[in-house]
Amino acid sequence: MVESGFSNAATSEASAVGLWQFIEATGNRYGLKTSWWLDERRDYVKATRAAIGYMSDLYNMFGSWYLVAASYNMGEARVRRLVEKHRTTNFWTLADKGVIAEETTQYVPKILAAMLISKAPALYGFRELQNHLPQSYEYFHVPGGTDLLNLANYLGVSGKYLKDLNPELIKGFVPRGISSHMIRIPKGSMLTV
Repeated sequence: MVESGFSNAATSEASAVGLWQFIEATGNRYGLKTSWWLDERRDYVKATRAAIGYMSDLYNMFGSWYLVAASYNMGEARVRRLVEKHRTTNFWTLADKGVIAEETTQYVPKILAAMLISKAPALYGFRELQNHLPQSYEYFHVPGGTDLLNLANYLGVSGKYLKDLNPELIKGFVPRGISSHMIRIPKGSMLTV
C-alpha cells in the first residue's frame, strides 16, 4: 500500500515498477524477468513471491524488520554501510542521528501505521469498508502470437479484464517468436481457450 497504492502499473522516479516497486536489477535477482514485451515486476503473484524472498534475505542480513523496511526503500547496500559505520542495527538510533534519508525515515512509520490500521480499521475511523473478492482465474499455456484483446473478444470478456489478469504482458500479447507463455484466464474458460 505504501509503496505503490496496490497498483501494478506504479512506477517510481528510480524506475521501480509494480505492486512491490522492484528496480529491474533486484527484480531479476529474485527471478522476475523483464524484456520489451514482458515485465514480471507487474505480475502480482510473481512479484509478491519475489518480495517475500527479498524481505527474508534482508531480515537474515539485518535481523530487524525496521531495517528490512528501510532497506526496501533505500537499498540494502546503503543500510549496510550505515549499520557498519554507526555500529548499530537499531533503525530509530540511525534515524535520530539523521543519517537515514528523510523519505526512508518517514517510510518506516508509514508501514507501521498501515499495519496497525489494517489490523483494526474501525479503531482508526475506517468503518464502512467494502471487501472485494479475490479475482477468480486459472492458468493456461498459450502459444506465441496470442493477443489478449483477440482472446478477450473470443471469450466475451473485456480486453481490460484480461489485461488486468495479465499485467506482466506490457504489450498485450505474447510475441510470435515465443513458443508458449502461461497466462491467467477467467475461471471456467479453460475449454473455450
